[in-house]
Amino acid sequence: MEVAALFALTLLLGALVILVALAVGRRKEEIREEIEPEVSVAKGPAASKKQRQEKQRSRKDKTSQHTFSHPLLAASLKSHSANVTCLDFSSNGKYLASCADDRTVRIWSTKDFLEREHKCLRANVELDHATLVRFSPDSRAFITWLANGDTIRIFKMIKKEDGTFTFKAAPEDFPQKHKAPILNIGIETAETGKFIMSASTDTTIHIWDLKGEVLASINTNQITNSYAAISPCGRFVASCGFTPDVKVWEVCFGKGGEFKEVARAFDLKGHSAGVHAFAFSNDSHRMVTVSKDGTWKLWNTDVEYKKQQDPYLLKTVPCASSEGSLVALSPDGRVVAVSDGSNVAMYNAASGQLEEELHGVHSEDINDLRFDINGRFLVCSGDKAIRVFHNAPGYRAAIRDMQDMLKKAQNEAMKQRLEQQIREAQSTLDTVLAAPVE
Repeated sequence: MEVAALFALTLLLGALVILVALAVGRRKEEIREEIEPEVSVAKGPAASKKQRQEKQRSRKDKTSQHTFSHPLLAASLKSHSANVTCLDFSSNGKYLASCADDRTVRIWSTKDFLEREHKCLRANVELDHATLVRFSPDSRAFITWLANGDTIRIFKMIKKEDGTFTFKAAPEDFPQKHKAPILNIGIETAETGKFIMSASTDTTIHIWDLKGEVLASINTNQITNSYAAISPCGRFVASCGFTPDVKVWEVCFGKGGEFKEVARAFDLKGHSAGVHAFAFSNDSHRMVTVSKDGTWKLWNTDVEYKKQQDPYLLKTVPCASSEGSLVALSPDGRVVAVSDGSNVAMYNAASGQLEEELHGVHSEDINDLRFDINGRFLVCSGDKAIRVFHNAPGYRAAIRDMQDMLKKAQNEAMKQRLEQQIREAQSTLDTVLAAPVE
């Protein structure tokens, strides 16, 4: 009897424990259900508002244009609707050509650089877009490299009665010959010989006639090419790449203009690492190189290379450089400009002194950098805009050179002429520095 009573009591206590546990669990669930709506009400709108703000900020960042200002900024040319990929000045100094991913080549008048409005003429690149553009030396045509077609297309510039131009593409593009991405193109149309150069990222440079026939092919033996160009005088083709030297060839023609050969001319040796890029002065008597070793070098290339005379190294200057760095040399050889990412540094070529630093010029890395034929402007591209800068270091260098000449001048007429030129150059520089920042 006592055992049965004890067993019944145990069952009763167990049932009570189970009922209490179930009640507590149900109450916790009810409390959780009551709290969670409050949390979602409290946190939900704030979280969604934050997400909306982040989306709006992201959308705003994508659509907002990169802004840039600097005392030396002369103009920002902004007609392209996509990133500009290449720039080139005509040899007569009147025009700047630009090509972009928007399937157009635009021709700008350099005399409008200092005006409030910058008008341009547009040439459409049918069924493709150009990544490179180069004026012919007579400024009557330009050549382009087609991104999808992997080939060259020639455009003739036809002047109309109102002074503007129309652009007519050649009936056929050049045949595809390169097996690697293209680096650069160039065109030479002097009376002594006419040819087009194209260079790719492997080790290949092709020399073409103007009808699209390959006259010669060069193997640079540099493992990879990083840059190649025709000299302003039209005699030389040069390349640089993985190796620490720049190789220069002469493109030789006969007296009647017939192609003869491509002959090795000279090398620029002195860097301790691969060379990113190089540039010529207008008379081809100077060259400047920028290297992975963190220096730029200035060379005297006015040598008798056929008598085995080597170029002279004139200056070595430390600089910031990175993959894709470019270098430009003013036509008179007085100023060196070096790009590093989206920044540009301008140096006095004779002293090596850093004179100007331009930071964050574009929203992306600079992909082209060059002086105009008169040395008044430095232009660069890296996004949809083209930046045009006054070459203030060039004016300062010219003034210093004329002051040195004035000290040595013995002829009174020469002194007066130099004094007048100094006053004019100083007045121009003062005007440039006093101009309002765009």
